Amino acid sequence: MPFPYEEFDLSGVHTYPLASRTSKARIEDFARPVPRGASFKEWFDSLPAILGASDLRRVVKAVVEARARGGGVVWGLGAHVIKTGVSPVLIELMRGGFISALALNGAGIIHDFEVALSGATSEDVDEALGPGRFGMAEETGLLLNDAIRRGSEQGRGLGQAVAEFLSEYDPPHADRSLAVAAHRLGIPVTVHVAIGTDIIHMHEAASGAAIGDTSLRDFRFFTSSVARLKGGVYLNCGSAVVLPEVFLKAVALARNQGVSLDGLTTVNIDFLRMYRPQTNVVKRPVVGTGGLGISLVGHHEVLIPLLAAAILEAA
Repeated sequence: MPFPYEEFDLSGVHTYPLASRTSKARIEDFARPVPRGASFKEWFDSLPAILGASDLRRVVKAVVEARARGGGVVWGLGAHVIKTGVSPVLIELMRGGFISALALNGAGIIHDFEVALSGATSEDVDEALGPGRFGMAEETGLLLNDAIRRGSEQGRGLGQAVAEFLSEYDPPHADRSLAVAAHRLGIPVTVHVAIGTDIIHMHEAASGAAIGDTSLRDFRFFTSSVARLKGGVYLNCGSAVVLPEVFLKAVALARNQGVSLDGLTTVNIDFLRMYRPQTNVVKRPVVGTGGLGISLVGHHEVLIPLLAAAILEAA
């Protein structure tokens, strides 16, 4: 039967003194204005100790402490990170010892190669797809596939093969290449490929056998790096599917062999929270380890330089 129009009686509602309540937002955690001409450290220290700013501080602390105790810091980068122009910042972190190993997806190594060779990358797909020009840059398809094929013949990983090739070739903009910097600094760089997803797979020079062989070897190199991350940090930046899946399998293999990843900090940096990074990077790997999973939401071209400056300042 229908209920009547009847106002709820509020006369017996129980209240309590505001001062007796535990509150999550407190004035001692609020942001502080900084004067004109303040230093970066003064500005960074002025950020509120709340939500994303607090998480950013936790990431800085985890990276700096991991480097100090030799716990290792592994970065996984999607292609978008390179296209947003932050490679010079990441190279500076390499020089400072804040990158122990670097993992890219297939598109990542392509953009890094094109930056090194021509100082530009990221074609206009909408403009190029209609007339059939998309992905058909001759040097990209020919030189990269040749480097991968030779790397397979020499028992190299894909990242190692391309990094060695670029370093020896010494293209005009090699100083902006993550792969070249990693090779010259002795930092492992691995590339994790889904065959058919990258423009170089459309070229006649592509060898599925070589791509598969070198990328599988890179998975094993990457797993060795992940297995050294007890008390360390893994950062996944801008990869929504491939690298989160590869990382989870590497964690599974390490634990299958009895390797402890206690105290691991995992970080995802992207402008959206997506299922696989949130599940396979932020949540699952740190369960039961005493570790911490952190998600930083924002644009790579803002967050990564900010994070890098704070790390270098705190070191």
